[in-house]
Amino acid sequence: MTTEPALKKEKLDQSNTLQVFLRSDRATLPTKGSAMAAGYDIYSAEAAVIPGHGQGAVATDISVIVPYGTYGRVAPRSGLAMKHGISTGAGVVDADYRGEIKVILFNHSDKDFKIEKGDRIAQMVLEKIINADIRQISKEELVETARGEGAFGSTGR
Repeated sequence: MTTEPALKKEKLDQSNTLQVFLRSDRATLPTKGSAMAAGYDIYSAEAAVIPGHGQGAVATDISVIVPYGTYGRVAPRSGLAMKHGISTGAGVVDADYRGEIKVILFNHSDKDFKIEKGDRIAQMVLEKIINADIRQISKEELVETARGEGAFGSTGR
């Protein structure tokens, strides 16, 4: 049995271009810190405060179309993580999502973290994916491995 979502046939762009729509004049086009950087810096479109040991969603006022066969993973910026204890959450931008990207930030420090409009708050990494069909299998078709059903810590590492 194959399960396929009922999707409207869309004209898919087969290029390797990250297409960005600036939803307001507060939005900033993503940038790369260097030519070989894996991620595109994502900027805040608003001033915000993430309270110590708290979280919040920060507006970017951008929408994107990721290249065919990819999704956008919203990831922490290493400098914010190291210096301020800031990380990201819920960071999957699906290829068919056209709404505003909001960045969920977690503050793991004791101090409030202040964000100004135009601050780099996260990065988006484009990752390749396989949109595989789903087929239900029987217990007999569930191939055994050396690990088997061993869970957390079962590999001894």
